[in-house]
Order: sequence, then structure tokens, then C-alpha cells
Amino acid sequence: MVKEINIGLLGLGTVGSGVVTIIENHQDRLMHQIGCPVRVSKVLVRNLEKERTITINTDLLTTNPDDIIDNSEIDIVVEVIGGIEDTKDLILRALKNKKHVVTANKDLIALHGAELLTTAIENKCDLFYEASVAGGIPILRGLTEGLASDRITKMMGIVNGTTNFILTKMTQEGRDYDSVLKEAQKLGFAESDPTADVEGFDAARKMAILATLGFSMNIDLNDISVKGISSITSEDIEYAMNFGYIMKLIGLAQREGDMVSVTVEPMLLPHIHPLASVHNEYNAVFVTGEAVGETMFYGPGAGSLPTATSVVSDLVAVMKNMQIGVNGRMNINPQLEKSLLTDEQLESKYFLRIVVKDEIGVFSQITSLFTKEEVSLEKILQHPSGIADSSEIIIVTHKANKKSFNNIINTLNEISSVIDIKGAYPIVGEDKK
Repeated sequence: MVKEINIGLLGLGTVGSGVVTIIENHQDRLMHQIGCPVRVSKVLVRNLEKERTITINTDLLTTNPDDIIDNSEIDIVVEVIGGIEDTKDLILRALKNKKHVVTANKDLIALHGAELLTTAIENKCDLFYEASVAGGIPILRGLTEGLASDRITKMMGIVNGTTNFILTKMTQEGRDYDSVLKEAQKLGFAESDPTADVEGFDAARKMAILATLGFSMNIDLNDISVKGISSITSEDIEYAMNFGYIMKLIGLAQREGDMVSVTVEPMLLPHIHPLASVHNEYNAVFVTGEAVGETMFYGPGAGSLPTATSVVSDLVAVMKNMQIGVNGRMNINPQLEKSLLTDEQLESKYFLRIVVKDEIGVFSQITSLFTKEEVSLEKILQHPSGIADSSEIIIVTHKANKKSFNNIINTLNEISSVIDIKGAYPIVGEDKK
């Protein structure tokens, strides 16, 4: 029986401060669950003199990671400093030193998770990373434990709070993208350089982690089709709403047999779908299993205490494993070889806005293109575009494969009578109302 558990914390920023706060304020509960004292014994910081939002004994602070990684008294390393290559080296060293690791680093896990997991297994150490996806939502534990006996067929979610905040404001207030982005930056929801969020890369990293766990298949970032929200206009959102749809940046991971596909892009949801009512910085993941059917995980996707709660939950799991001597046994490498669905195998309905010259035969030319690609039309609307001698056409298709729809887009770009393709978006979630 372990008499005391010592934690080395890499980073004392927003999440690190939350971890310290929870451990200090919940000692009674931790003692009840673990059966021994738990303490943060060393904390890596960049600046010893910096003013901090929490009160902490300065004797615990260090600027040298070796004071944690090579400290024989430290049992668990908690990594909340971010970064990739240097941080990867620290975690690999910690695992090889027989220290268990808890991390909130989505970038690291998405890029190097397989190598880190293999190293953890080789050294009989735990490697947990619940906080790397969706902040305080226990989605990873839900997949690996709560739904462990099921076969996951689809995961569809809002996993980036910045883009959801922006799209919520654009939808509810009719504002343009640029003005809402500036507000998000002012409020701290978006970084000064928002590229990783608004271009979909942050969501893609999280979906790589979800898909790898949910499908037990190593999914790399290169396997994910990614498109961001920076080109979305208020007109796109308004027209979609007129057809009964809400615009969201959706991460979609789906399985057909033993083949999978993972996509991150703006998609349209029926306004009555549960994900359509997820607003502002909140996250949600809709999971479909063959046995359980449909479930949804919802909650704050970021923030000091929500994210720190996920970190400490992982800590509790590691410490319980320590007390019964089963560390490293929950880490399992993916079971299946990677097999990706092709564009010909992926089907969706699509929403399309185009501006065309107001000439005889143009409408017929466009509809014949859809006929050639065997894509049928569910709804079609034509009205003046606001540009002289032109019209705007809005189309909603029936289900079509992605390759055929892409062929249509490519051909439209070559037709002289087509002035502009204003927007093209998949429609998802109509099987769940």
C-alpha cells in the first residue's frame, strides 16, 4: 500500500493553477478515494518571480525540468505546459524513469500518441490524457470505459469553443465573421493568431484522438480532411436558417464496416438536432454505438477548473491503479489496421449557393450537370443576387457521394456563366431529429 503520492507538475498557467487548487481544496475527498495523502511536491515554471493567481510555496517552484523528471520521489508527472517536441522528450524520459504521466496536450497526443503509448506500455506506466479533448467533458473515459463493450460507428461533435462562439454570435446576432472574431479575441476566447482554431486544425487534432480511441485504429492528422470557418458569411448562415439548418464546425468520424473517415469542416445541422443548440464556447460530442444507440457528452470545452477537473480525474485513476498495482494495464495499442473510406464511399446531402449570369439556358446547364453526376435535387431556389444581370441559385441535394459533388464544384468553376460559388456545405444529422 502506497503511503504518500507525490506529483510533479510541468506548468503553472491556467490549467496548472487549477490542478493545484483542486488538489489542495479536495484533500479529504482524495484521501477517501486513494487512502493516502496526495501532494504537489515540485512545479516547473518559466519565471520564478512571476505573480501568480494562486498562493503556492515558492520552495516548490523550479525552472529545471530535471528536478521533476529525474526526481526519484515523484510518482506522477502532470504535463500542462503545451508544446510538442521538447515536451515529448520530457514525457518519454518520465515514462522511462517509471513515472506515470497525465497530460492535457492535444497537439502532442495527436502527433505522437502512438509512440508515447508504446513507451508507457513497455515501462508498465499509465499514460492518461482525458483533458486533451473537450476540456471538462469526460469523453475519452466514456469511450474507453463506459462504451468499452460497444462498437462505435459514429462520433460527431463540436470540439472547438472558439469557432462555436464565433458561429453562435454570427447566427444569433447576424454579425459578420471579422467583427465577431475581434470580440472573441477581446474576451480571451480566441488567440491573437487564431489560425489553429478558425482553420479547423485544433478540432482536427482532437478528432484524431477521438477516432483513434473510438475506432481502435491509429488515425493521423494527415488522414483528416480539414476546412475552417474563415470564409463563412452571414448570408451563408441566413440562407441555411431559411432552409431549417444551423451552421456549426463539426468533427465527424464515421465507420462503415472496417473502414473509417474523419472530417472537420463547417456543416449544416437540422435546427432541432441536439448539437444545433450547443452555443458559445461549449463543446459536445454525439456518439453512436451499435448497441447503446445515440449518446451525447456536453459541457465546457475549456477553462481553468473544467480542464483541471479532467486532469485530476486522470490523476485519481492513476493513483487508484498504484494502490492495487495494475498501472500500465489499461494502456492498449489500437487493435485494427488503418483503412480509410474513399470519397466515392462517403455520402451526404449538400447545400450549395452559386451566383450565375442571368441568361437563357444557364439554369438548364447547371441542372444537367447534376444529372450527369447522378446527383438529385431536393430543393432549389432562384432569386436576384444584388449584382446586375445575375441571379443567385440555392440548392439542397439528396444524398450524394463526395466525389460526385466535388466533380460538380470543379465543373462549375470552369463554366463561364457561373460568376461565383458562394458556399458549399455538407448537411448532417437528419437521421437524428
